Amino acid sequence: MRVTEKLTRPLTEAKYLNADNADRYRSIMRIFYENYEKLRYWMYQEDVYEEMTADPYFADYRMEQCQQDLAMLTEWKNLNTLQDTRRVSSIEEFKNKKFRYQMSEYSVEIERLVIRLENLFVEGASLEPTLLERIRLNVERFEKMAKEDGNTVYTWWNDLNNDFIRLNQNYQDYIRDLNSVKAEEMMRTREFLVFKDKLVEYLRNFIKGLQKNVGVIEEILKMLDSDILETVLGKVNDYEMSIPRMDVEVSRELIEEKTRGRFESIRNWFVSADGRENEAGRLFDATNEIIRRITRYGAQISERNALGANRREEYRKVAEIFLRCKDLNEAHKMSAMVFGLERPFHLKSEMERVTDSMDQSVYDEPAEELILRPRIRTYKEKSERTSIRDTRAEKAQARKQAVEQMKEDWKRIGELERDGRIDFANLPVIEPRVREILLKWLSDALEDADFGARTEDGRNFVLDMTHRDEQCVVRCEDGNFTMPKLSIVFGEDGGL
Repeated sequence: MRVTEKLTRPLTEAKYLNADNADRYRSIMRIFYENYEKLRYWMYQEDVYEEMTADPYFADYRMEQCQQDLAMLTEWKNLNTLQDTRRVSSIEEFKNKKFRYQMSEYSVEIERLVIRLENLFVEGASLEPTLLERIRLNVERFEKMAKEDGNTVYTWWNDLNNDFIRLNQNYQDYIRDLNSVKAEEMMRTREFLVFKDKLVEYLRNFIKGLQKNVGVIEEILKMLDSDILETVLGKVNDYEMSIPRMDVEVSRELIEEKTRGRFESIRNWFVSADGRENEAGRLFDATNEIIRRITRYGAQISERNALGANRREEYRKVAEIFLRCKDLNEAHKMSAMVFGLERPFHLKSEMERVTDSMDQSVYDEPAEELILRPRIRTYKEKSERTSIRDTRAEKAQARKQAVEQMKEDWKRIGELERDGRIDFANLPVIEPRVREILLKWLSDALEDADFGARTEDGRNFVLDMTHRDEQCVVRCEDGNFTMPKLSIVFGEDGGL
């Protein structure tokens, strides 16, 4: 925080909101604001009086009161005045000072805030996965922005910051509403059961958006080159300095501090550092906790409704149905439907479920086939008689292919070795098979206390852990992955 004169001075522009006769002051300021929105910046006292008396609430409003109210608002710096000398035809009229009134800059912003507060519960907050996607797309354009002109970079920077501010404010407001006393009371009511599934689905969709975009944004910001970042932020600062401002003198130091602070806010929201959990992780945990609480309350409501049900009427209805059965066989069927089967068969399967959702019915999942065999000692499955085949040729062919594959692997890995070492940070684009071999060697060495191991052809090697705190990107034909900056150093016992 930097203490300035603007910070320490009393904000007299806000007095009209809670002063005596606030209903008159606020109505006048709302008239000025609505005209300001219509680009009508200057108004006469007669114009204000006419609009005030048009409402029945101010039917007894007098011109003298209007003049006093305008004078008080001018004293509080809510209105700026300018004497109108265009219609003056005598010295007496000039002395009476016919003024035109205009809203001050502070008053415009105060009225905007008041209107937002008035519509706070109407607008409400929301969780929008599309904001995360838009932020991800804008963050991916960082390197491209280093080559664009200042106007394009500034527009992109404003879009990124506006989306981030909306995301941050909306999620805080929405989570606050779900954790409020009113929400807790609603979750305990029976009517909440109808709303529960829709709310849980809404939160799960947002979590999917988090999982899809946050990891990508974090990786991009971690790997962002510092020179590119400084170039982009420098273009934003240059454009800010080039904007003409009336009666306001802005230093480059303040603009650079503001721009850097906004970037750090975005980075801290998505990137974890120094063992500190980022804001996206906390939002993920908070959303999951809300889903668990909603599910728990729903189960409690269902149990409470089941315990409080009147069983007498249900039993009477069941007895009436039994009396209408035509014969004993139909009564047995009715009994099985009401009380269940007397000796049911329990079929158990080890099938893998398509989804773990508690809302998924067993009827919506694919059927599992079970082969039932007799449970007697004398039962044996029929076995087909087959002749012994000579598979020596197939084995020889398979062995030959395996040896050729191994030679090809050693050849490709040998091309990666430089001066008796393989540096993961300097690898070219490698094939999945080569990647599997290198990662297996890496895994074998990490299991050893001295970080050493032996390859399949008998070569000893150790891991160079000097730069293990740094990160590098290994590029493969089927994708890239990030790992510590390690190197495999071979011994003096022969080459690949």
